[in-house]
Formats: sequence, C-alpha cells, structure tokens
Amino acid sequence: MKFFADTSNLDEIKELDSYGLLDGVTTNPSIIAKSGKEFIPLIKEICEIVTTGPVSAEVTATDYDTMRKEADILRSIADNIAVKVPLTQDGLKVCKELSDEGTMVNVTLCFSSGQALLAAKAGAAFISPFVGRLDDICFQGLDLVADILTIYDNYPQYDTEVLVASIRNPIHIIESAKMGAHVMTAPPNVIKQLYNHPLTDKGLTAFVADWEKTGQSIL
Repeated sequence: MKFFADTSNLDEIKELDSYGLLDGVTTNPSIIAKSGKEFIPLIKEICEIVTTGPVSAEVTATDYDTMRKEADILRSIADNIAVKVPLTQDGLKVCKELSDEGTMVNVTLCFSSGQALLAAKAGAAFISPFVGRLDDICFQGLDLVADILTIYDNYPQYDTEVLVASIRNPIHIIESAKMGAHVMTAPPNVIKQLYNHPLTDKGLTAFVADWEKTGQSIL
C-alpha cells in the first residue's frame, strides 16, 4: 500500500519522507486555507520535497471552463502533480481530457461505487472514496472501498488506483490494506499512530532496564 500524507505542512512532509513513509501528498482547498499560505508557491515547495510521488493539487472552480484553465496552471507546476477534480459531470470531462494528455488526475469526493466506475472510465489515475465522511452519517465507509475494488478487479482494462481518503484512525488504514486498496491518504498524526502498541513500549522498557543492569555500553 502506498502512503500519502494529507497535509500541506512542510515540516510534517519532510519528517515522514525522512522515515521512508511517504509515497505522495494530497491537499485540498480546506487544507490550503488552514495553512494560511499562498496556494501555488506552497504546492511548488511540496513538489520540491516530494519529487517523484504524486502531489495532488485541487481545482477550486466547479464549472468546466474554469476548471480546465485552473488544471492547466496546476499541472504546469511540476511533472508529478496530480490534478484533483470533483466527481461531477464537468469534473469528469476535465479528467478525461487531462488523462488523454498524460496528466495524472485524482477524482475526489467519491461516495458511491457507481461514481467510482465513472471515474475509471474517464481515465482517472486515482479515485478517492471518503470513508470517514460516510462513517459520520452512519454508513460503512470501508464497504465502499471493498465494492470499488471488486468492480475494478472485474475490469483489468482500468488502471485507476483506489486512494482511500477521509481516514480518521489506524483501523481505516489496516482494513483498507487488508482489502488490497492501492493507496491511503491520512493526516500525519494518524499515520504515526501505527507505531503505537503497549506491548512494544513494555518490552522496550524491560530491555532498557535489563541492559542498564549489565553496566555495559556499546559506545
């Protein structure tokens, strides 16, 4: 499974990258707004850190003409930009055109398997089902991931990768990985929770205590 960081915080991105835990970055208008920084320069800085993996930069318009113009600006930032478009008719039209021209497209705000099928037919590089937001309204978000994977497996001509988004906890990551989801994107603090286990902490404490009793030092 590929790990994308759902953040625009440069320090967090650098930290995850230093651990070898970063395969890409996703952003959206809300994340950019919280950063308080200028959009285009910030995306450029992220692309200077993440030089190979996809960096998703989202259009802000909702109509086809403006979306297409914004998409052309965004994909000119760096070769590894994945233009993010909403799962609407106009968004899928932009997706089809950009995909035909060799640009990666991340189709976002997916809440049904039917929508995911449309995105695959439009040539999306990534489809982003929002599991957390479905959980919030008492639907099983992970069931959607399973359904999309089943559909895509039936049609090998589709190259679209399932990018599990709106992840709220490590269980979302683990269950998605068990299903075979290609990618997940999560806030860095959720990714770091995968480190945690009380038995690891307990075992390490015991090892340190026993080593101190020997009076030895490796250095």
